[in-house]
Amino acid sequence: MQPLIELHGVSKSFGGLRAVDGLTASIRRGEVIGLVGPNGSGKTTALNLITGNLAADAGAIVFEGRNIEREGAHRITRAGIARTFQLVRVMPTMTLAENVAIGAMFGARPCGAAEAQERALPLLARVGLAARADERAASLTYIDQKRLELARALAAQPQLLLLDEWLAGLNPTELKEGIALIASLARDGLTIVMVEHVMDAIRALCSRCIVMNAGTKIAEGSPAEALGDPAVIKAYLGDDDDA
Repeated sequence: MQPLIELHGVSKSFGGLRAVDGLTASIRRGEVIGLVGPNGSGKTTALNLITGNLAADAGAIVFEGRNIEREGAHRITRAGIARTFQLVRVMPTMTLAENVAIGAMFGARPCGAAEAQERALPLLARVGLAARADERAASLTYIDQKRLELARALAAQPQLLLLDEWLAGLNPTELKEGIALIASLARDGLTIVMVEHVMDAIRALCSRCIVMNAGTKIAEGSPAEALGDPAVIKAYLGDDDDA
């Protein structure tokens, strides 16, 4: 089976800093992949390259057999890739329903405002915000802004969903609910890449992990295999020579 998305030697530098260095990965349809690593390892930059928020300096990104590394973010969204952001981005003066409708209007199956509003309501229900559809997004707590941003990403009807630390900051009850929600999306067949520091979630949800450090991939495999790799343990904890 052809992978849904492939990265071949993808690199990105900012001045003298190589944020992503020759990243190669392949993700099949229906997989839930954990993209993990210490802070500053290049995970969010990798997502930005996939979504067109940044242009790669080198390498190729192939989505459904189509090279997308030189395409703009709006075209990549239309192709079927959506995301949430590490720093939540909602439109505070718009209602929750309007925020989600924007995702439908500019997603993989664009539509007019009326249909977009209709699509928004069941998605708000799915993330637990149906009763607040007509409220302004500015009234939401940080956690509920995350829920709203996920609903907006889902409204774009993606084939590939990228979650950038979506579970960060949740209390234990919210974390359990969040894991269950992501699991339900996976059961629906959605392909998901999770940048995440909550390892309980990675172990519960992911069939495979890609571990990055200093811009490079240092391990790949099942969560148990990847997180137990000596290079990964050293990246997170250091060793006696670093003391």
